[in-house]
Amino acid sequence: MAKEYVEYQDSGYWIAGTRLSLDSVVYAFLEGLSPESIMESFDTLTLEEVYGALTFYLGHRDDIDAYLRQSDAKFDTLYRRTRDAHPLLYQKLEKARQQTMVQS
Repeated sequence: MAKEYVEYQDSGYWIAGTRLSLDSVVYAFLEGLSPESIMESFDTLTLEEVYGALTFYLGHRDDIDAYLRQSDAKFDTLYRRTRDAHPLLYQKLEKARQQTMVQS
């Protein structure tokens, strides 16, 4: 019997038995990280789980890429709404971010 490495629940894809989203693993992979580096980045995952998640992604790439684009669009919409609703907060956050960058 084949082991399931990815599950779909609560409108999202998750590494089975974990609280880690498939998105996290896929984005790391797309940034060029090796499966071993991904495993080190997410210390709760085994190498087998990383390879299983990547195999799932590659086998369903069109669907997962569409899902990621949709998730990004939802995030952008939410970000704009909160930024527009709380402009002073976002001004303070931007100022703090710039100060941190100058200090680095």
